Amino acid sequence: MTYDFSDKTIVITGAAGGIGSALARMLVADGASLVLHDLDAAGLEALAADLAAPERIRAVAGDIADAGVVDALVEAARALGGVDGLAPAAGIYEEVAFADMTEAQWRRTMTINLDAVFSLTRALLPVLNDRASIVNFASIAGERGSARHAHYAATKGAVVAFTRSLALELGHRGIRANCVAPGIIATRMTETAISQQGETWEQQTALRRNGRPEEVATAVAFLLSDHAAFVSGAQLDVNGGLYMAG
Repeated sequence: MTYDFSDKTIVITGAAGGIGSALARMLVADGASLVLHDLDAAGLEALAADLAAPERIRAVAGDIADAGVVDALVEAARALGGVDGLAPAAGIYEEVAFADMTEAQWRRTMTINLDAVFSLTRALLPVLNDRASIVNFASIAGERGSARHAHYAATKGAVVAFTRSLALELGHRGIRANCVAPGIIATRMTETAISQQGETWEQQTALRRNGRPEEVATAVAFLLSDHAAFVSGAQLDVNGGLYMAG
């Protein structure tokens, strides 16, 4: 299914990652203008070139926790006429037992996975167009917890509460806020974990396989689109029935 994103500007962070790049390709094919971000400058440049729509693409590389990077994203969005959609996909996923977790590891995960979502959303608010759509990234870990990923799970649970609060506060402008909660998706961020536990997870999933970035991107595109015009404050699980299998 395709959507019409003509005359829409979407901001995507973590755009050079698996889900972010899949989403960028999908949206640009459907006519969107994109403000893309990633820490990986070379990967971001390659993605922007591959999208082959220079008049509709702005790219900002750097650490999303850097206020200067956030300001650059705001100005890029302003130049394209404001923001109609936001998909902050930047995130980190580090495995470490809680007993071994350092303050720095905890704080860095909070900074990227939660604080940066708040900071970017707040900074974009003046250029967020009425009836815009925000799609944040939660996780099944935020619901169930995750051994050796306590910091990651904590951020994702908080993202859900933040998203629902945005839905309540911004709804009077027609702005919607939702989140997707992916299960086990084959990306660069999860490749180590999948190499160790992938077969076990597949057996715990109703569809008996792990997911693909494009499958999450499709769900995000739906929530960004006008087809989801009456969906707000929701969490859409994209996990193939993880933990439902007997």
